[in-house]
Amino acid sequence: MVRALIVVDVQNDFCEGGSLAVAGGAAVAAGVSVRIRTSGYDHVVATRDHHVDPGAHFSDTPDFRESWPPHCRAHTPGASFHPDLDVAGIEAVFDKGVHAAAYSGFEGAEPGGAALRDWLAERGVTAVDVVGIATDHCVRATALDSAAAGFPTTVLLDLCAGVAPGTTEAAIAEMRAAGITVA
Repeated sequence: MVRALIVVDVQNDFCEGGSLAVAGGAAVAAGVSVRIRTSGYDHVVATRDHHVDPGAHFSDTPDFRESWPPHCRAHTPGASFHPDLDVAGIEAVFDKGVHAAAYSGFEGAEPGGAALRDWLAERGVTAVDVVGIATDHCVRATALDSAAAGFPTTVLLDLCAGVAPGTTEAAIAEMRAAGITVA
């Protein structure tokens, strides 16, 4: 088995003090760093919101479902990975949402243009663990797309942070219904 870890959007704007902060984001960054150093994954990748002009995804009056306050603007400190995330073990970063809303890491590409699915397949990955921020949005979307792409997928909840209890529980139920292991 060739196992990969996908680290979803552990960025400054999604952690405490950021423009769209999720409680527990900094703890997720630190915990994921320990996991990367101690778990022996064959491959570790990260996704990153990297907005230039995402259109209606940004709003001064967001509905927090389809529109959000401005966040993770490309080449700003808010789009950077949280300082407690040790990026030394991350092999590739997949940017998403440059000109549109993008929740799944499978919508992103690394600087050479490779999509996440293709990158994983080229390396013979046969199973995926997903961690990061936010459980009820980008972690959910990435895990669902991973499973749809044929990768047996596990979401490690102790290394995730959700926006709200209700939407997090709904996301967990949806992922389980899609055959994703939620541990």
